[in-house]
Amino acid sequence: MTEEYGNIKVIGFDADDTLWVNETYFREAEETFGRLLSDYETPNKIDQELFKTEIDNLPIYGYGVKAFTLSMVQSALELSNYNVSNKTIEAILGIGKGMLEKPVELLDGVEEVLSVLSKKYRLILATKGDLLDQERKLEKSGLTSYFHHIEVLSDKKETNYSKLLNHLDIKPSEFLMIGNSLKSDVLPLVNIGAHAVHIPFHTTWAHEQVTEKETNGKTYKTVSSLREVINLLD
Repeated sequence: MTEEYGNIKVIGFDADDTLWVNETYFREAEETFGRLLSDYETPNKIDQELFKTEIDNLPIYGYGVKAFTLSMVQSALELSNYNVSNKTIEAILGIGKGMLEKPVELLDGVEEVLSVLSKKYRLILATKGDLLDQERKLEKSGLTSYFHHIEVLSDKKETNYSKLLNHLDIKPSEFLMIGNSLKSDVLPLVNIGAHAVHIPFHTTWAHEQVTEKETNGKTYKTVSSLREVINLLD
């Protein structure tokens, strides 16, 4: 174990695209949505307008499939100048329902890593999104027993993490967060004096992307797979 991790007592895990597949389903949904609206705009314009609507709606709807579905409906109405058919609106709702019914596909090595680390550390799950959907995915994943605490956050900023650590009586220096998003799972933790490990996923929502300037001078590790975390902490 490297000296910097010698004080770690609690390890936090992100859920979507860290423990199981998630963003892939959003990309597929966006492609289907683009085809449904192809009579009104180009695919690129549809993507741009949907993303803008999602960002505008974040303070109202938050994150998750339900928020995404509402943004698709709004975008369809606006892109079609309110001429979109009821059948298309029904199809959009079907996209959202289909996403909520997706099987939970664990990423490689997840259960092995949780099993090993849970014997030495207290593990918590810290994710954001729709509460009902995240509870569904966690239950279907079969991973619940590994976690001492499960928290669905409204957002993942410094204040959210600070409140969580205070609530659980965890010092930042004793906490390690593991996740696929630099913006949500890494930089906020580094900024409050905690540790973080970044495990990139093959696709990232544009809202979660950060610039090189934002990561300059920040201390965190990047690994290519969850299994490498065991070696970091061994």
